Amino acid sequence: MKPTELRELSDEELKDKDQELKDQLFKLKFQHALGQLENAMKLKNIKRDRARIKTILIERERGKEEE
Repeated sequence: MKPTELRELSDEELKDKDQELKDQLFKLKFQHALGQLENAMKLKNIKRDRARIKTILIERERGKEEE
């Protein structure tokens, strides 16, 4: 997902999305360990998306603290 798309979501939606990605990442890591993963780039992309979500949540937290 693009950062602009993620910024349009609410905090709760971002947390839900992060949980979904966490579950997907677990499944993909399991497939990778068994040698059944076809596209290893999926792991990288999911990790990036989770990092983007966490960054946006932290930015929002810091913005609320300054107010």
